[in-house]
Amino acid sequence: MFRRREPVPFAFLAEADRFRSNVTPPPAERSSVGQIAGRVLFGLTIVAALVGSLVIGMPALSLDHSSQAQQSQASQGR
Repeated sequence: MFRRREPVPFAFLAEADRFRSNVTPPPAERSSVGQIAGRVLFGLTIVAALVGSLVIGMPALSLDHSSQAQQSQASQGR
Protein backbone atom coordinates (compact mmCIF):
# COMPACT_ATOMS: atom_id res chain seq x y z
CA MET A 1 0.00 0.00 0.00
CA PHE A 2 1.03 3.57 -0.61
CA ARG A 3 1.83 5.60 2.52
CA ARG A 4 2.14 9.35 2.67
CA ARG A 5 5.39 10.79 3.92
CA GLU A 6 3.75 13.86 5.47
CA PRO A 7 2.95 13.60 9.16
CA VAL A 8 0.14 16.09 8.56
CA PRO A 9 -3.27 14.64 9.42
CA PHE A 10 -4.86 16.75 6.69
CA ALA A 11 -2.61 16.05 3.74
CA PHE A 12 -4.84 17.96 1.34
CA LEU A 13 -3.73 21.18 3.04
CA ALA A 14 -0.14 20.41 2.16
CA GLU A 15 -1.16 19.79 -1.45
CA ALA A 16 -3.26 22.95 -1.71
CA ASP A 17 -0.35 25.12 -2.82
CA ARG A 18 0.07 22.99 -5.94
CA PHE A 19 -3.54 23.43 -7.07
CA ARG A 20 -4.18 26.26 -9.52
CA SER A 21 -7.64 27.18 -10.64
CA ASN A 22 -8.49 28.60 -14.03
CA VAL A 23 -11.59 30.34 -12.64
CA THR A 24 -11.10 34.02 -11.89
CA PRO A 25 -13.16 35.64 -9.15
CA PRO A 26 -15.63 38.31 -10.18
CA PRO A 27 -14.40 41.90 -10.00
CA ALA A 28 -15.09 43.74 -6.75
CA GLU A 29 -18.07 46.05 -6.82
CA ARG A 30 -17.35 49.75 -6.59
CA SER A 31 -18.60 51.52 -3.50
CA SER A 32 -21.36 54.04 -4.02
CA VAL A 33 -21.11 57.66 -2.91
CA GLY A 34 -23.49 56.95 -0.04
CA GLN A 35 -21.36 54.06 1.22
CA ILE A 36 -18.20 56.15 1.08
CA ALA A 37 -19.92 59.03 2.88
CA GLY A 38 -21.20 56.63 5.54
CA ARG A 39 -17.74 55.22 6.14
CA VAL A 40 -16.26 58.72 6.40
CA LEU A 41 -18.95 59.83 8.84
CA PHE A 42 -18.47 56.68 10.90
CA GLY A 43 -14.71 57.29 11.05
CA LEU A 44 -15.21 60.92 12.04
CA THR A 45 -17.64 59.85 14.76
CA ILE A 46 -15.08 57.42 16.21
CA VAL A 47 -12.32 60.06 16.11
CA ALA A 48 -14.61 62.67 17.69
CA ALA A 49 -15.55 60.22 20.45
CA LEU A 50 -11.89 59.51 21.23
CA VAL A 51 -10.98 63.20 21.25
CA GLY A 52 -14.01 64.02 23.39
CA SER A 53 -13.19 61.35 25.93
CA LEU A 54 -9.62 62.64 26.09
CA VAL A 55 -10.79 66.23 26.60
CA ILE A 56 -13.28 65.21 29.29
CA GLY A 57 -10.80 62.88 30.97
CA MET A 58 -7.84 65.27 31.10
CA PRO A 59 -9.01 67.14 34.23
CA ALA A 60 -9.30 63.84 36.06
CA LEU A 61 -5.74 62.93 35.07
CA SER A 62 -4.15 66.23 36.05
CA LEU A 63 -2.82 66.81 39.55
CA ASP A 64 -4.75 69.27 41.63
CA HIS A 65 -2.13 71.48 43.33
CA SER A 66 -4.68 73.69 45.08
CA SER A 67 -5.89 70.87 47.35
CA GLN A 68 -2.32 70.21 48.50
CA ALA A 69 -1.85 73.90 49.34
CA GLN A 70 -5.08 73.99 51.33
CA GLN A 71 -4.06 70.85 53.18
CA SER A 72 -0.69 72.31 54.13
CA GLN A 73 -2.25 75.57 55.36
CA ALA A 74 -4.69 73.65 57.52
CA SER A 75 -1.92 71.60 59.06
CA GLN A 76 0.12 74.75 59.84
CA GLY A 77 -2.82 76.29 61.70
CA ARG A 78 -2.92 73.49 64.27
